[in-house]
Amino acid sequence: QMRLVESGGGLVQPGGSLRLSCVVSGFTLDEEAIGWFRQAPGKEREGVSCASPQGSMIKYAESVEGRFTVSKDNAKNTAYLQMDNLKPEDTGVYYCAAGACVAFQGKWLAAADNFVSWGQGTQVTVSS
Repeated sequence: QMRLVESGGGLVQPGGSLRLSCVVSGFTLDEEAIGWFRQAPGKEREGVSCASPQGSMIKYAESVEGRFTVSKDNAKNTAYLQMDNLKPEDTGVYYCAAGACVAFQGKWLAAADNFVSWGQGTQVTVSS
């Protein structure tokens, strides 16, 4: 059974940094792509980033490009989302999910249907 557990969220001031972790079980990070999504109150879920299992494709939403970085430690079965220069509009519940990165004309489609298993989410609040 695939399972993902996020951690690392919290309250941070604008301009600050957080690193989210996503510990997986029931599969390996070489088998499934890991997507990161977020959902702000009253808004639809938004795709943040997607990394293919072998790292050949890593995509970011335009809103986080240059500020967020994904990585993983296969030995720890853990994927990471490093978030720097955080802005108030980055506030939301962040989820990691296992599945596939699907791109069209170089752009990640960020469709939730491409992900088969989701974590429970971790809250990120950016506020002064």
